[in-house]
Amino acid sequence: MLINHLREEHRDLDQAIAKLVKDPSLDQLHLTRMKKRKLKLKDWIAYLESKLIPDLDA
Repeated sequence: MLINHLREEHRDLDQAIAKLVKDPSLDQLHLTRMKKRKLKLKDWIAYLESKLIPDLDA
């Protein structure tokens, strides 16, 4: 399922970011891009999950 794949990618990015932050030769640009990608994934997951919940006002 697409949401599961996105959650897995989000989790993998979280782990990669945690490792990268511990690296003394930190590449700030790469870290920033990874964080932006992680945030986009989080937003996309939230959007897709909201579409799964039936609209109670309907």
